Amino acid sequence: MIASSNLNYGSDQSGLIWGFVFGRDERATLINSADALAWLKNHEQHSAHEFIWLHFNLSNTASEKWITEHAGVAEEFNEALHDGSRSTRIELADNTLIAVVNDVLHNFSLDSADIATLWLSVTQRVVISARRTPLKSIERLRQAVEHGDTIRSSVELLVHLLRDQADVLVKIVRDAVARVDKVEDNLLAGRLNRQRGDLGALRRILVRLQRLLAPEPAALFRLLQKPPVWVAELDTQELRQSTEEFSVVLSDMSSLQERIKLLQEEIAAQVNEENSRSLYVLTIVTVLALPINIIAGLLGMNVGGVPLAEHEYGFWIVAGIVATFTVVAGWFVVRKQNQD
Repeated sequence: MIASSNLNYGSDQSGLIWGFVFGRDERATLINSADALAWLKNHEQHSAHEFIWLHFNLSNTASEKWITEHAGVAEEFNEALHDGSRSTRIELADNTLIAVVNDVLHNFSLDSADIATLWLSVTQRVVISARRTPLKSIERLRQAVEHGDTIRSSVELLVHLLRDQADVLVKIVRDAVARVDKVEDNLLAGRLNRQRGDLGALRRILVRLQRLLAPEPAALFRLLQKPPVWVAELDTQELRQSTEEFSVVLSDMSSLQERIKLLQEEIAAQVNEENSRSLYVLTIVTVLALPINIIAGLLGMNVGGVPLAEHEYGFWIVAGIVATFTVVAGWFVVRKQNQD
């Protein structure tokens, strides 16, 4: 038996992180790679209600070899492991459900938004899952199984995983909403600071999550329209319901993106208004300083014939002229502002 303390993110020599047998008792039974191999070799001797779930770490080079030699997965599953396309999808191949699920990492945060891929091969009796880095949803599923959640079929295990992933997304959206609410409060209080940049980064993260986590509708529609014969009607309905719940979460994410966009536009409008106000003040100062600059430039030329150079009250006369022009320019600017 594999000790629970050793299940965190390591694997044994075969690359197996954990394994469970369902349908033998009320609770799933934890098994190691030797037990799994014995079960696979003699699966026909076990109850028809029994099935196993084996989870592998692909960072261990022994994993793919073990899966290929002993798990009997479809060739499409092996191809998916090396496929450059990482779009989330569930499709039927050789009477096997092949699922490619993008999920957030176990230590996910909105600042990093790291995402990795989980691959699954689901048949009536065997579920194989594999990943290269620890993922949050699959860990939630393991914890649920260890705590005694009833899983009656392999497809229900897949449905449980999709719902766990939807729950993880709900929490991400809640955290994002809380952050957006804080930005909105700061905006109403007039404290912009770096809020516009923060909103831009958050919006990019949400767009990336939506693009990578949303399942391909075409493949999913084909599967739901014509599922394998071994998939019970109840499992098909639950799979359809789980995808609908997932779609609701993605819709909430889209709404949040629109809200962020509106906040960005509002912040941009405020910034433009402040810039216009600053430019207006600068223009006024420039206009008011224009007469004195012109007159000072003219009178400061080192040439003969400068007016009032020898006059007793020349300085005060020039100062009066400058003051008059400044008052006239200021009156013109104020009058123009009132007209606008």
